[in-house]
Amino acid sequence: MIEASFLSQYGIRLRKINDMPWNEFCSYLSGIMPETPLGSIVKIRSETDRKIIKNYTVEQKRIRNEWLQRKSKEITSQDYTSIIEEFKNMFKNLS
Repeated sequence: MIEASFLSQYGIRLRKINDMPWNEFCSYLSGIMPETPLGSIVKIRSETDRKIIKNYTVEQKRIRNEWLQRKSKEITSQDYTSIIEEFKNMFKNLS
């Protein structure tokens, strides 16, 4: 979803970028709009308005419920650090 979102919003093909600085990547990522694949998922996950949630499709409810279940599990700071490092490495190895 990240790759598709970068392509649709910025016209950037992440797999073809060899030297994007991490802070630049983070800036682009934080600016992803709701109309992109990733933005759509984030919008579903972060919605709090019960009236909107009530009208979600079965798929949207599934996405939101899976996220809430995952979010409810406690993550230690060591787990968090490990996850961030894996995320960084994943993007470094996209080339």
